[in-house]
Amino acid sequence: MYPLEHVIPRKQDLTEFGFNEVLSAEDVDNAIKAEGTTFIVINSICGCAAANARPAAKLAIQGEKKPANCVTAFAGVDTEAVNRIRELAVPFPPSSPSMGLWKDGELVHFIERHHIEGNSAEAIAENLKAAFEAYC
Repeated sequence: MYPLEHVIPRKQDLTEFGFNEVLSAEDVDNAIKAEGTTFIVINSICGCAAANARPAAKLAIQGEKKPANCVTAFAGVDTEAVNRIRELAVPFPPSSPSMGLWKDGELVHFIERHHIEGNSAEAIAENLKAAFEAYC
């Protein structure tokens, strides 16, 4: 578990932008079953989350087409929620940060850590916006 003084500001980076936290498996299931599309970000303490993943997620949801629901869980902290997201993201291996889009309870788009590392926030956001155009 990471020290909360390091985690809280990184969580707030998304929650203050409109993402809702999911803290339990039930929260995840309810988010995915909610009407419309659900965008889930597995947040992380690492540098690629700060430089690429969180900025990309925030840029992407500013587009014209966007998911009905945006939620986040923090790897290494919100263990139950993250484990459930990872179960629902099979066949993708566990990675953090990562992002997925669910529609009608089904995973339709997923971005793994290796797609985040080395790519700009803008490029990742464009990838997400294309998925939002297709599914939202």
